[in-house]
Amino acid sequence: MRRWNGWGDSNNHYPLKPSGLAFVQQRLGRAEPLPDAEMTAVVAKVPASRLPEHPRVDTRPETRLRHARGQSLPDWLAMRSGEFERFPDGVATPASSGAVRELLDWALEQGITVIPYGGGTSVAGHINPPESDAPVLTLSLAGMDQLMDLDTESQIATFGAGTPGPMVEQQLRERGYMLGHFPQSWELSTIGGWVASRSSGQQSMRYGRIEQMFAGGRVETPKGTLIIPTMPASSAGPDLREIILGSEGRMGVITEVKVRVTPLPETESFQVAFAPDWETGKELVRKMTQAKIPLSMLRLSNAEETRTHLMLAGHEKLVGILHRYLGVRGCGDSKCMITFGVTGDKSQARYVLSQTRKHIRQAGGVMVGRLLGKKWEESRFRSPYLRHGLWEHGYVVDTFETAVDWNRVSSAVETMEKAVRDNAGDGEQVHVFTHLSHLYSQGSSIYTTYVFRCSDSYEKTLARWRVLKEAASNAIVASGGTISHQHGVGRDHARWLHHEKGELGMAVLDRLVNHFDPQHRLNPGCLIENAPRTIR
Repeated sequence: MRRWNGWGDSNNHYPLKPSGLAFVQQRLGRAEPLPDAEMTAVVAKVPASRLPEHPRVDTRPETRLRHARGQSLPDWLAMRSGEFERFPDGVATPASSGAVRELLDWALEQGITVIPYGGGTSVAGHINPPESDAPVLTLSLAGMDQLMDLDTESQIATFGAGTPGPMVEQQLRERGYMLGHFPQSWELSTIGGWVASRSSGQQSMRYGRIEQMFAGGRVETPKGTLIIPTMPASSAGPDLREIILGSEGRMGVITEVKVRVTPLPETESFQVAFAPDWETGKELVRKMTQAKIPLSMLRLSNAEETRTHLMLAGHEKLVGILHRYLGVRGCGDSKCMITFGVTGDKSQARYVLSQTRKHIRQAGGVMVGRLLGKKWEESRFRSPYLRHGLWEHGYVVDTFETAVDWNRVSSAVETMEKAVRDNAGDGEQVHVFTHLSHLYSQGSSIYTTYVFRCSDSYEKTLARWRVLKEAASNAIVASGGTISHQHGVGRDHARWLHHEKGELGMAVLDRLVNHFDPQHRLNPGCLIENAPRTIR
């Protein structure tokens, strides 16, 4: 069963290995875990629903509890402490676009606030009930989880918007196709949520980001039903898909998603190499990307992330042998790990691998083959569970991400990591590490993870996170980066959106929201806010 107070299935547990725990303790000092609330005690706190009765709406306390928070760090602390603050007044799980239309019309007539809900994986405050005098209805798309149509001639698949990643791929695989969108949240996140948050998957170099996959669909808006037809290309004015991509539930509820799919590849492998240092590695992956080598995935970990991943993996003897071998080959303490994917038919894969090896060799890097790549593949969706393993020992982990042009990548990494290290307060240390995970000819995404000790209370731990989040976000925009490359804006990032969009751009977004939702009943405060707010 899915956890009520954390990530994923409760049967999946990936504790820290002894060597990993010793490494974290050496970096940050020993820590004391905070006490976890019991579900029964939290359910007892859920207030009576303010919603009028409706046959499609579930107002049971546990259902409302399970839909009250996402997966951001403030959400985590709220769930673990039991201090949720607010709950939706009810949850509806429609099974068709028509049912969504009926519920949306009812909510608008009754003055009810509506929050569209996909997989509940938001890390930016997208699905949290706002503080409001109006009752709140969470509209879960979980009942719309099927492949509705597959046009094999055009390679267009139509899904219900609530279809989670594993079901997307399973249903396509049965027909010999795949979508290839693999965000880290793939286990739980949904195809509609990917469109609404404009997400990116781990193999975007081959399959594209969700905007390259999104071909059309259906959106139920307060003004009526918006149908976006599929066309291979068009010069007939602005693309309506771009209005819905990244709209985060402010303009309507996405109910059906049409995506461009591809046949299953003949072969696929993930491999690992090492560069002697960060600058060498950065230049290597930049040149490979700009040379258009058709890898399916390419990422570069900085030296601290490389050390951390190898230590958390356990297998101390094998890691020790690896360190000695790489040292002899010129990759010492500053080495940086490069992970890449080769996907396609066998002849294409051989060519891609030969070109990749050539670039790595010319840069003074060292190939170590498929073993580490296989380990990465096996654990590629386990990273969210790391929060559980660290929490059990009194540590907190969070991430932030951005994207910048190549000429600012190194300075942005340095600026952002320093901002986090310098703002822990009270003499505390923060363990910070970074990788480049999505590479483009123009630049790269930057994904930073940071770990710190719990304070002696939930309130102080949340306060420390707020300071670190503020420092990181300010550093991102100061470095010329987007406030979000793949997680969306939500409520947590809304304060920084104007740095990217500018006054005129924000006015355009505001007009679009007002046009589709003049009463501001859909996800208010998400994406666009009217005034500065404190992150909660």
